[in-house]
Amino acid sequence: MEQQNLMRILITGGAGFIGTHLIEKLLWQNDDVICLDNLFTGKKSNITKFLGKNNFEFIRHDIIEPILLEVDQIYHLACPASPVYYQHNPVKTIKTSVMGTINMLGLAKRVGARILLASTSEVYGDPIQHPQTEEYWGNVNPIGIRSCYDEGKRVAETLMMDYHRQNKVDIRIARIFNTFGPNMQPNDGRVITNFLTQALAGKPITIYGDGSQTRSFCYVDDMALGLVKLMNCNYTQPVNLGNPQERTILETANIVNKLIGNSAGVCFQELPKDDPLQRKPDITKAKEILDWEPTQSKNFEDCLIATTKSLETQLY
Repeated sequence: MEQQNLMRILITGGAGFIGTHLIEKLLWQNDDVICLDNLFTGKKSNITKFLGKNNFEFIRHDIIEPILLEVDQIYHLACPASPVYYQHNPVKTIKTSVMGTINMLGLAKRVGARILLASTSEVYGDPIQHPQTEEYWGNVNPIGIRSCYDEGKRVAETLMMDYHRQNKVDIRIARIFNTFGPNMQPNDGRVITNFLTQALAGKPITIYGDGSQTRSFCYVDDMALGLVKLMNCNYTQPVNLGNPQERTILETANIVNKLIGNSAGVCFQELPKDDPLQRKPDITKAKEILDWEPTQSKNFEDCLIATTKSLETQLY
């Protein structure tokens, strides 16, 4: 691992869920942090506590439009990341992934910055290979309702590699698996927030399909540490970041109901089109290259409690 010096760091999508935790970690290291966000899905209230700090700056800007800044590193997180948001405006979603990534790569090229792309496990689509390694090319529907996000991120990875090969841009690619924790929005449509908000309201938890599909949930503090470690290593190929502890959706719903004390149980609805049936990262590369694996995520119920407290402050 390289020794990280104090730097000027840009985070696109910094007012979003993962971005706010990353900002906190980088400010704690005394780096200068610029948060760039158009607040399409991010919330200014997420970054209010940082606004008085001398080493923090917020710029409201849509990365579909170019911007000129002097920075050493770019964490490129900007993009709606949950089905409710990215399907609400699919054209905006794919423009953010494609045009936004081109603009950030152009910036990195001009100023000689290192750039990390927050890609996604969705590049694997509904995977045939299980668990998913970085060498797996995926099983993605290019014309489905999720393709604005899935294919947008796949193109973003292509752009990263092409700028690296052609223009020698210093890149890092993180394939992020399901992440949860404080600062998630109650209505973002992700599994954990859906389950917690329904349980807190005393309603049956909605399960799509029969609940046998699996996910691997990583706590956001683990994810933020993984991103920092990846940024500051010497590896330019994609790296999976996620929790290899796999759970069925039904098992997750039952844990949430028990934790909240919700006696309403569960209800079943039809599985949405192209919804992945299984998702589990192979994190061998992250362990070997970054010396990283999720630790807090192993205490799933404790992480759920912290997430619940954050949701409650927004709901009530």
